[in-house]
Amino acid sequence: MRRAVAVRLSALLAAGALTAATGVALSTTTASAATGGVTGYATQNGGTTGGAGGQTVRATTGTAIHQALCGRASSSTPITIQVEGTINHGNTTKVSGSSCNTAADRIELKQISNVTIVGVGSGAVFDQLGIHIREAGNIVIQNVTVRNVKKSGSPTSNGGDAIGMESDVRNVWVDHVTLEASGGESEGYDGLFDMKDNTQYVTLSYSVLRNSGRGGLIGSSESDRSNGYVTFHHNLYENIDSRAPLLRGGIAHMYNNHYKRLNDSGINSRAGARAKVDNNYFEDSKDVLGTFYTDEAGYWQVGGNVFDNVTWSSRSGDHNPAGPNPTSNTSVSIPYGFTLDGANCVPSVVAQTAGAGKGLKVSDGSCTLQSPDPTDPGPTDPGPTDPGEPTDPGPTDPPAGTNLSLGAGADGSSKASGTSYGNVIDGSTSTYWSPSGSTGAVSVKWGSATTVSKVNIRLASGSGTIGAYRLLNHDTGAVLASGSGAGTVGFSPVSLRKITLEITNASGTPRIAEFETYAS
Repeated sequence: MRRAVAVRLSALLAAGALTAATGVALSTTTASAATGGVTGYATQNGGTTGGAGGQTVRATTGTAIHQALCGRASSSTPITIQVEGTINHGNTTKVSGSSCNTAADRIELKQISNVTIVGVGSGAVFDQLGIHIREAGNIVIQNVTVRNVKKSGSPTSNGGDAIGMESDVRNVWVDHVTLEASGGESEGYDGLFDMKDNTQYVTLSYSVLRNSGRGGLIGSSESDRSNGYVTFHHNLYENIDSRAPLLRGGIAHMYNNHYKRLNDSGINSRAGARAKVDNNYFEDSKDVLGTFYTDEAGYWQVGGNVFDNVTWSSRSGDHNPAGPNPTSNTSVSIPYGFTLDGANCVPSVVAQTAGAGKGLKVSDGSCTLQSPDPTDPGPTDPGPTDPGEPTDPGPTDPPAGTNLSLGAGADGSSKASGTSYGNVIDGSTSTYWSPSGSTGAVSVKWGSATTVSKVNIRLASGSGTIGAYRLLNHDTGAVLASGSGAGTVGFSPVSLRKITLEITNASGTPRIAEFETYAS
């Protein structure tokens, strides 16, 4: 009898639901979702931290994700991209820049490093659009759904892989994601989680892979044996025909996974691969472990697994299942620490923890309850003390330093009758500029490049409320920050000649009394 399982909230992510805005938003938050939480082989080779220590960026479109990558100082500048909403072909375009190499038909993480992509707020769904990691390192993907990515039919993306890694990829942690298809190769789909051409030090944890002909592979052919050091733990594989995963060469560690309805075959260790298979729960499945569809053998070390209504075929030719009573034919040394849940409680643990939208819940390794860190606000709205959400300090509490807007120039768009752009730089809160309605833009400009890292927006009395705004580097078009309401917001120092406040949503007509700018 399966016992009830309690789980604790992992203190992985202090990136709550920020105020929604069009495009990209930057905040001064520096914590990464990966901090303290990475497990398995992704802890090796120097570890996997993603965008820890860098800026946090909000994106609601695929183009905005690419803009965030391209807007970095370099291809290795750490960045955390918080994603909310549906990312699809219609809102994903190629963006160019010296720090990126993107494409229009996928989320392209190519020739870059030190990036976290994490779903926040009401959730992030990559619909028919895959995530491609190529010639990249130190990548974290967390709390997102990727569904129905096709290699044939329309639209196509990423060779049909939900998440695909290839060509000298190192240190990737994919955690609490949901990867789904709606059929197999004949319906246009390929793998959910593929690694090839020298991809190493990868962990897939607390994730759901379902309704696909192919779960994923490690190595694209019998000769592609440069991949490996991959950990799979606390994942649900459900209604998968084969490749759960397919392992060609290399080493993989599978523990505490729930395999349900593997229709043809499961863990396929071949071409000299070695799999350590610990405390998994296999249910209502066929040939869940072995060497299949090749005469080049692979190997496994097994222990503590439960086989619940698993059927085994007879061995013949290139079909060599490990059962009906699987025994080890190799030994695998694991270089990292891990704690195993008992296999009998795995279905319950995984049901409560795996996939996007589960609050980043994890097991403590003993199927017992632990309370979350009380200082961890979790993946939902952290409240008004979130450092990434601008707050209004009030007109009597200006930032320290010199207001660089005084003596500068001003211009903009959508000026309402009776107001002047210059009113936002005159030092008086009794005068103001308004757009002609609820949206518009106003700028501060200088005769020479000026370094700015903070702005303060002041509203005049009787003003409408700013629902959403963006701060733009007018020289390059880059989004520096975003938010709602008035008040102070900071961002990485940038040298520019013109900065623009773009109001994209408001209740009533805003009255911008002062658009203050500061160096620090």
